[in-house]
Amino acid sequence: MKTFKLTRKNMADLLLSLNGTTSRTPHQALYDVWGDLHKDELPPILQKILKPAKGEVGFSLKEIVSLGNLIEFTNFPQSTVQNWVKRDVRGLIGSPQLGKKYTTEQAAMLFIVEDLKATLDFGSIRKVLTLVFNNIEDRTDDIVNPTDLYLAYASVFDQIHHQSLPSIKTADGSVNEHIDDFIKEECRVMLETFDGIAEDNLSKVLNVMIVSVLTVQAGFYQAVTKKYVMDALA
Repeated sequence: MKTFKLTRKNMADLLLSLNGTTSRTPHQALYDVWGDLHKDELPPILQKILKPAKGEVGFSLKEIVSLGNLIEFTNFPQSTVQNWVKRDVRGLIGSPQLGKKYTTEQAAMLFIVEDLKATLDFGSIRKVLTLVFNNIEDRTDDIVNPTDLYLAYASVFDQIHHQSLPSIKTADGSVNEHIDDFIKEECRVMLETFDGIAEDNLSKVLNVMIVSVLTVQAGFYQAVTKKYVMDALA
C-alpha cells in the first residue's frame, strides 16, 4: 500500500491553495507531490478536501489531525490536539471561526505549535508566537499571517532536508556552524518575501522563523534517533 506523506512546504502550499491565497488549485498542489494519481488513491482526508466547497474552506479538529499526520516527522494524536485548543494554546488558536470548523490559518497555527513542541514548553511557545500574532479573532492585525509564516520556515527546512547543501568540506568552521549560518541566511532571504512588515518588527519575524526551523530540525533528529533505537532493539 502506498504511503502518503507531505513535506511541511507541501502542506503550506496546500493550505494556501485552499484559502485562495494563490492562483493554484489544491489539485495542482498535490499533483506537484504525487503526480497524476486517481482521486480514490488518495487518503480519505485529501479526497474530502478536494471536493468543491461553497465559501471558505474549514476543518474539524479531527480533519486537522488527519492532515497533520500526513506531514513527515510529525506525531499528531487527536487527544493531544484537543488539550491544546482547550487549554495549552487556547489563547493562540481561539474558537472555531467558521461555525464549528477551524480556518486554514488556525490549522497552520496548530501545525506550527506541533513543530515548536519538539524543543519548547507551552509557556515558551506562547511567548514566541505572540511576538508575531495578535488578536486571535482578527488575523489582519498580525505582523505575519500564520500560513505565510508556516510556508516561510517550511521552505527553509525544505532547503536543508530535501535539497543539496553547498559543499562545506573546504570551509572553516564545523558542520553545525555552517548549518546554523545556512539557516540564518535562508531565513533572511525568506523575510524579504513578506509584505508590509514594519522595520521594528523585522527582527521579531526573523527570530521566530529561525526558532521554528531549528525546532523542526530537532524533531527530525528525534525521529531518526527513534528509528535507530527500534533497529537496535529489533
